[in-house]
Amino acid sequence: MTHKMAIIGFGGMAGYHHDNITKHFPELEITGIYDVRPEAVANARNKGLKAYDSPDQIYADKSIELVLIATPNDMHKPYAIACLESGKNVISEKPVTLNSAELEAIIAAAEKAGKFFTVHQNRRWDKDFLIAKKIFADGTLSNPYVIESRVQGSRGGMYGWRNWKQNGGGMVLDWGVHLIDQMLDFFPQKVIGVSAILHKVFAPEVDDNFTASFRFENGLNYIVNVAMNSFIVQPRWHISAEDGTALIENWECAGKIVKLADSKSLEWSEDIVYTAAGPTRSMAPRPKETTLELPLPTNVEGVWLDYYKNIVACLDGQATPIVKTEQALRVMKLIDLVFLSNEKKHGVECCI
Repeated sequence: MTHKMAIIGFGGMAGYHHDNITKHFPELEITGIYDVRPEAVANARNKGLKAYDSPDQIYADKSIELVLIATPNDMHKPYAIACLESGKNVISEKPVTLNSAELEAIIAAAEKAGKFFTVHQNRRWDKDFLIAKKIFADGTLSNPYVIESRVQGSRGGMYGWRNWKQNGGGMVLDWGVHLIDQMLDFFPQKVIGVSAILHKVFAPEVDDNFTASFRFENGLNYIVNVAMNSFIVQPRWHISAEDGTALIENWECAGKIVKLADSKSLEWSEDIVYTAAGPTRSMAPRPKETTLELPLPTNVEGVWLDYYKNIVACLDGQATPIVKTEQALRVMKLIDLVFLSNEKKHGVECCI
């Protein structure tokens, strides 16, 4: 069965969606697009797509079952609600909205219309993230207490509308939303505290560097950091567990696991060790025989296309969205608190 689809906003991400859908999913037929920019319209026509003159024409087209919204972030809410009210199912690019209140309005519209609404959180399928999850799912390490998830680069500035507050720019809403979504998929337990610091190093209005710390009810401290002015980047993942440490260096997934050799390895000689920093017991190098060095799991492969396999199944009435609205709402509520913590200059308590 073929399902007709339209796209609102035909920039870089929408082009990515179009090319993958066209190549891999004959069940989805993209009929046309709407975009205010002449160059985007020309690009769509070069790909053989219809260019609608207004979004109203998409709303009125009864043949369209699904609309992808890939506009600047501040337009996600009005387009999503209008599409839902006209009887369309909707996919929104991330971040789904600028705050949780906007998302709650969309969820209400979807429930009233009886249509599904979901968010393109494609980084749930990133290999580095799946490796981090598998380390604990397989029992290689247990009881993590500090997890550091970082994405860093040195470009400095952001591109186009991402520099502007009214459009929903900044790194919290750009990369932070991915890393927080991964965090909640990794650990669905309650978050009881958020502390964040945002920096505007180059951007005139929005954050281009930030660090947020999330405290879970089980004591886990999960740190999310995004930096655009880091010329020596830190590892993508650094994970501290009771019985060892895991390191994932980058998206190529270089790294290792170092864990206790056995339960007796917690103890060793209390002799003072002399280091370049002077004598120490507490920071003495651990004897090699007390640890095992293991490679990262290799039998892990994430496929972003699984997202659209699920969408097709939803349209066929055989599934519900993988990325659920209640999950997206948790992410946005935590993002609200990231901004609040930075504004108040202290941590905030919560139960999310």
